[in-house]
Amino acid sequence: MAIKNLSIRIDSDMLHKLHVVSDYEGRSANSQINILIRDCVKTFEKEHGEIEINKNKRN
Repeated sequence: MAIKNLSIRIDSDMLHKLHVVSDYEGRSANSQINILIRDCVKTFEKEHGEIEINKNKRN
């Protein structure tokens, strides 16, 4: 699996809060964001069905 980079814009207060939550969970902010994304996709797929990955269109 290739690892990709994603830049986001985030309010400084929200970034601080993210770091507080991730520190509390014993994770880096990056790991915390990955978990949040994974949970979001899992919830979406539970409601709408599995998202099919077209390997030719993957970036």
